[in-house]
Amino acid sequence: MRLIPLAACAAALAAGSAGATTVRIHYDASAISVRSDKGVPTWAKGAPATLGADKVWTYTWPDSLGEIQMKPALAADKVSIGGVYKIAAGASVDIYPFFGAPFGKLTIIPAIASPQLNNSRKLRIYLPASYDENKAKRYPVLYMHDGQNLFDAKTAAYGVEWGIDETINRLVATGVMDEIIVVGIDNTPDRIPEYTPCCDPKYGGGKLDAYQAFVTDTVKPYVDQSLRTLPGKENTAIMGSSLGGIASIYIAQRRPDIFSMAGGVSSSFWWNNKAMVARPAARVAVKFYLDAGTLDDGLDETTQARDAMLKQGYRPDADLFYVVGEGGSHNEKSWAARVDKPLAWFFPWGSTRQ
Repeated sequence: MRLIPLAACAAALAAGSAGATTVRIHYDASAISVRSDKGVPTWAKGAPATLGADKVWTYTWPDSLGEIQMKPALAADKVSIGGVYKIAAGASVDIYPFFGAPFGKLTIIPAIASPQLNNSRKLRIYLPASYDENKAKRYPVLYMHDGQNLFDAKTAAYGVEWGIDETINRLVATGVMDEIIVVGIDNTPDRIPEYTPCCDPKYGGGKLDAYQAFVTDTVKPYVDQSLRTLPGKENTAIMGSSLGGIASIYIAQRRPDIFSMAGGVSSSFWWNNKAMVARPAARVAVKFYLDAGTLDDGLDETTQARDAMLKQGYRPDADLFYVVGEGGSHNEKSWAARVDKPLAWFFPWGSTRQ
């Protein structure tokens, strides 16, 4: 009987002849290795991946090893940023790692015109850390209202920002959530009417349908054409606070063909004598996040909205996630403190498929 050297066994595994549990690593490099909890690679010492004709690196384990947990490494020692990748036995998974500093960047579009509202505004766009490093990668997109308040205390209405970029950087680096693009849409002096359906007895309102058309027919096509997005509904979310919260819920309820996730943070469900609570929209295939703080933040109305949605057939923690912000009030500081919850629920680490 001829003995096969260990090195030859490792090469066979890397080439994929020993099984079908496979990772495909999309990254432009001269060498990629794999570290894992089973097989020839270990967490301490990697095994080389094989470069294919399509410029994608592959590595394969025997199905008999079961689920694999792994991370790629650049050359021999620079392990990818973020969490481990889990590959079910027999599965073939594509991953798009990055190895640089886990800090996204902000870019500002000075003015995007709205033919629906006859005005224009800035877009403040957060691009994830890997955007320039891994050109093969595309990203889910979260659309958010009140863009001035999301990233920079100097432009925030009350001098306090949400810290969306810092929160995402941290959650990605620690392997809690996947990388995403965030599109912050600035508000205008018409914020109240633009973010509300018709018509509150005191404040009026009623331009939300036009604002919805601006988001879906102008902003989203622009973003999808300009950036490497994953444009399908399964990778598209919308979120806002206060009036922006009810705007997000309203838009997703009417356009479930575009959005599969919507977040209402401290939403103004009091609007128009609680019309959205008293006459809830029919259940749609969207995951909704609702929250409110315990200090003068509309908690009763938000709880009533949650209950109304449960009666429509939404399932707790499956497609309706409800959070009570203990000690939270109606301000950016409170929203910054708990925005990690919808981010991690919408985009958990390893959930994105290209």
